[in-house]
Amino acid sequence: MNKKIGNIFKGDKVIWMVFFFLCMISIVEVFSASSNLTYKSHNYIGPIVYHTGTIIFGVVVAIITLNIPCRYFKLMTPFLILISIITLLWVLLAGTKVGDAGRWINLFGFTFQPSEIAKGTIVLAVAQILAAMQRENGADKKAFKWILWVTLPACFLIGLENLSTAAMLFAVVFLMMFIGLVSLKQLGKLAGIIAFIVIAAVSMVMLVGHDISNEENVLTKTEQVDQPKKEKNFVEKIFHRADTWKSRLMKFGKPKPTPQEYDLDKDAQVAHANIAIVSSGIIGKGPGQSVERDFLSQAFSDFIYAIVIEELGILGAAFVVLLYIILLYRAARIASRCENNFPAFLVMGLALLLVIQAAFNMMVAVGLAPVTGQPLPLISKGGTSTIINCAYIGTILSISRSAKMKKEPDDLKNIE
Repeated sequence: MNKKIGNIFKGDKVIWMVFFFLCMISIVEVFSASSNLTYKSHNYIGPIVYHTGTIIFGVVVAIITLNIPCRYFKLMTPFLILISIITLLWVLLAGTKVGDAGRWINLFGFTFQPSEIAKGTIVLAVAQILAAMQRENGADKKAFKWILWVTLPACFLIGLENLSTAAMLFAVVFLMMFIGLVSLKQLGKLAGIIAFIVIAAVSMVMLVGHDISNEENVLTKTEQVDQPKKEKNFVEKIFHRADTWKSRLMKFGKPKPTPQEYDLDKDAQVAHANIAIVSSGIIGKGPGQSVERDFLSQAFSDFIYAIVIEELGILGAAFVVLLYIILLYRAARIASRCENNFPAFLVMGLALLLVIQAAFNMMVAVGLAPVTGQPLPLISKGGTSTIINCAYIGTILSISRSAKMKKEPDDLKNIE
């Protein structure tokens, strides 16, 4: 029996344990944080059944992916790039909008986010470029150019609808180039250009955008619909999310009000997330005992870490952080043992993608970053993101299982 189970759950056992704990925490916390969904639908079991089904399907996807030898991932790259370009253009032209963001495509009744596919595709492509252009003294200088040719168009298309995802993806690519020994001079110049672009983009957002943080809370939904829509010029169409970005920057940049000054209507998400955190204690209120879940509109997604802290306390929150740290450490351990460069760069890129996104989400929840809308990987409720994150885990497990590994000293002793 144990042998049969071992044949299914192949690959790095520590990665499997981290994956298992994250999935279990997800099921418990999403069930607790979905009170708004259950109240609105009058279906108290439906949302968690759907989420548990998504998790189970994701585990199946991970198992299927880990059985693909890592050398075959190279063959997928051209097809995934083509799919990513088509779907990113599709979502810009005819995407399904939620709020002011059109990030979803509805195809045959299934809704998915092209940016989730594009993230893994870019990491895969960058890993191939770095691996193919490694020299004795580091990466060939031309690798830098090729990586930018692949990354910048994707980040631009993603950034028009989801700026935080584009920024996160570019950060992952930058770190992959650093790990891949791309010239520090080239990376330094890129960092300077990025700083200039960020300053220019923020300036443009502040000029084009309007601070809608107060308007959103003053106008009712009916009044918002009835407001006459002004025709937007070309710049406003390109920066059509500038209002949202400006409001988030303005909120984050303002001095933190005292508890007595907090407006629970205008700053509902941040305020209730703070209340959840400060009322948690060391061991928390216990699973399913959250109070703030009823007031946080995205308690099961963007702010689920605040609910984790409230219910599981500081110890539970630290345990979740530890799981992501272990994931990154084990990925680095696998990468260091890979004999070939491609699987090493790929496993590090995917691990960084998951861990940096987790860091973004947790920083938002505790007030260290402006609200970005990034879910907590493998914990937040999600469809596309959950399944694709499981595929990333499956890819890491595949590399740990099928990539050719260097002989360690202990292995050499056994051979002798």
